[in-house]
Amino acid sequence: RYTQAQLDELATAAGWAIMEPSRNRMLAEIAVRDTGLGTVEDKINKNHRKTLGLMRDLQGAVSTGVLRELPELGITEIARPVGVVAAVVPSTNPGAPPDKNLIISLPCGNAVILSPSHKGYSTAAKLLEFIHAEFARIGAPADLVQTLPHPVTKELSQELMKQCDLVVVTGSQANVRAGYSSGTPALGVGAGNVAVIVDDSADLDDAAQKIMRSKIFDNATSCSSENSVIIHAAVYDRMLAALAKAGGVLLGSEEKTTLQAAMFPGGKLSPAVTAQSVKRICEVAGLTRPEVTASKCLMVEESGFGKSAPFSGEKLSPVMAIYKARDFDHAFDILKAIYAYQGNGHSCGIHTKNNEHIQRLGMEMTVCRVIVNQA
Repeated sequence: RYTQAQLDELATAAGWAIMEPSRNRMLAEIAVRDTGLGTVEDKINKNHRKTLGLMRDLQGAVSTGVLRELPELGITEIARPVGVVAAVVPSTNPGAPPDKNLIISLPCGNAVILSPSHKGYSTAAKLLEFIHAEFARIGAPADLVQTLPHPVTKELSQELMKQCDLVVVTGSQANVRAGYSSGTPALGVGAGNVAVIVDDSADLDDAAQKIMRSKIFDNATSCSSENSVIIHAAVYDRMLAALAKAGGVLLGSEEKTTLQAAMFPGGKLSPAVTAQSVKRICEVAGLTRPEVTASKCLMVEESGFGKSAPFSGEKLSPVMAIYKARDFDHAFDILKAIYAYQGNGHSCGIHTKNNEHIQRLGMEMTVCRVIVNQA
């Protein structure tokens, strides 16, 4: 029965719960301390910018009552709550995703129950404490937002997904599949494995700076972090030089083999390197070359795809695969081959001045977003 103004106030309260600077820092510090993933300063930026951007996008949006009337069709469109939303949260980002789920669920009049990961539970519990304090300030019921009790088991999370009215799941493919198979309507986002094309018309220094900044942000915990760069042969050497100038280092063949053994034991990505710094990854892998250990990002040349070439998949770490393409058609084929292994339906990027290349990605590539000349 809340009015639009009351619903908007709920969203603002949830946003301020994570954006208020002292709370933001505390949540980021707890997340890094208890998950061992990412960096505090980058999580602070992520919590601030994602929340602020989402609040900006929702400003003035109508989320309750009559949305529009179409008398010529005899149709009235009405927005009403779906009910209880289950939000499954990954350990890589235990603060930002749940708060975003709240900000898009609460203005529609829904209640939310969080299902945090084992390592991310302390972050979710502290976030909940801050949200309840904000709700008390505006006179809203605390139980509009809850969390499953600790410890959250797979069985408990699956039961929540069965009993709720809508599932929103972020994280592993296993979690996403569990959401889709729960029998409840579900929205999911799994592995990202974003690949980016750099064609022969690109501003190479600008592209390298943006790719590197995005790649290393929060030790690559984001599903939208670049995992592979596909470079046109005509600018290949110059782009590698630009990436090196931006902080990357290209590994030799023996170093690549050593890193692969450490990162993908048994063919699966190791938790020991997930969302870790280059220095820590080098310690785990036994890489000792000074230029490597001092870099911001490890780069490996790749030509294969799939399980036999694990660097073609999502790496969730400051490690990037580099592909060489003869021309744009070849780059497009490489992109499709990467996504046939991992990443279909998510995002891809291109650095170019060629509108035809942009349009082709938009028309043909099986992704939700094509990011142009951006990180």
